Amino acid sequence: MGLSFVPRRALAVGAMVVAGALGLSACGGGSSTSASPSEGASSTAPAAAGGPKLVTPGKLTTCTNLPYEPFQFKEGNKVVGFDVDIVDLAAKKLGLTQEIVDIDFAVIKSGAAMAAGKCDVAAAGMTITPERKANIDFSVPYFDATQALLAKKGLGVKSLDEIKAKNLRLGAQASTTGLDYVKGKGLNPKEFADSPKELLGLQSGQVDVIVQDLPVVLTWLKKPEIADKFELVASLDTGEQYGIGLKKGADPVLLKTINDAITTAKSDGTYDQIFVKWFGKKPGELG
Repeated sequence: MGLSFVPRRALAVGAMVVAGALGLSACGGGSSTSASPSEGASSTAPAAAGGPKLVTPGKLTTCTNLPYEPFQFKEGNKVVGFDVDIVDLAAKKLGLTQEIVDIDFAVIKSGAAMAAGKCDVAAAGMTITPERKANIDFSVPYFDATQALLAKKGLGVKSLDEIKAKNLRLGAQASTTGLDYVKGKGLNPKEFADSPKELLGLQSGQVDVIVQDLPVVLTWLKKPEIADKFELVASLDTGEQYGIGLKKGADPVLLKTINDAITTAKSDGTYDQIFVKWFGKKPGELG
């Protein structure tokens, strides 16, 4: 995040946050059923012969922050999305089913969730940043991210400079690279806990404009009730890339499998198929 379409999200998370995260329940995702992974890093399952050490035997447990459509969101009782399909590529290579845990994004990006044995990997539209790399390891990049500005129709602004000049109220999702980016440009946005609350803040008039990952904004605009009243006013090329997160000092087998899965998918056309499935366009055609 930093939905980062972030991307989309490096702040330290205290012991109380970690403790709270451990109490959160899992949401079933991929082809697996709902289950809670083992608690605590010491409970990591022994590696199968030649395989990675896992939180739960037979499953690749993924931490994410729901909803973040189209990267990860619930469709009925199932968690689906672009990130889900990318991680599934690695899971299938390992002969595993993917299990998804819904957890606070701040706990994911700090590395606390994986350090505590809550999950094996993190896929949450998470931008690779130097701050986050100090706490977690990343796969090779799997998505080039761009931020966007969504505003009420007729507002007449096309840039952050115009928002500042007109003293308009800007909103951003907390703990994201979008928030960091606009703060770096001298703005002081109102922070919202997640992307749905951010959108609601715009719809209810708490703010005039919001910054969010471009793919997320484009997904929102597919809904008539949003497209009728709001419009994309600018894309912000921030040079961000998303990566799959792993515990610091990642299991080499797991890291290599994820990297190989992403690299192979990009070379054999599978990646393009997944991209078009969720975004309706080929890579490089968004925005």
